[in-house]
Amino acid sequence: MTTAAEVVAALRGRGLTLATAESLTGGLVAAEIVGVPGASDVYAGGIVAYATRLKHELLGVDAGLLEREGAIHPLVAEQMAAGVRARTGADAGVATTGAAGPDPQDGHPPGDVWIAIATADGVDSRHLALAGDRLAIRRGTVDAVLALIAETISE
Repeated sequence: MTTAAEVVAALRGRGLTLATAESLTGGLVAAEIVGVPGASDVYAGGIVAYATRLKHELLGVDAGLLEREGAIHPLVAEQMAAGVRARTGADAGVATTGAAGPDPQDGHPPGDVWIAIATADGVDSRHLALAGDRLAIRRGTVDAVLALIAETISE
C-alpha cells in the first residue's frame, strides 16, 4: 500500500505539485496529503465538490455530461481532475467520484467509484468496485488514489 508520505516524497523528488478534486471522499485525500510534514512543498490545494452542480461550476465538468450520465462516470472523474489541475496550476490533479453508501446513488451501488489523474501527459481514470461500509469505501478510495498518483509520477 502506498502511503501519503511516499507520495509527498515522490512528488518532491520530481519537483511536481498536486491538487485534489473530491466528491465522495469529502477532503480525505487532501487530509492524508497535508498530514505529511512538508506537504506544503508539493500540495497546491483542493476543491471538495460534493454537490453535482459544483462539479460544473467549480471544476468545469461538462453540464450536459452531468445531466446525461450523473456524477458517477469516468469522464466526470477525468474532467474533475483536469479542472482542478487547470484551476490551481498544479502539475497533477486527482479526482474522486462515486457512491459511498449506504444507499445507491443515481442507480449506482455503494462502492461504485471512479478516480482519475490529470498531468501534462494526459488523463487516466480507473474504476473501483469497493465493498464494505461507507467508511471502508471512502478509505479504499483514498488508498487507490495514493497508489494511482505514485504509479503515474513514477512513469
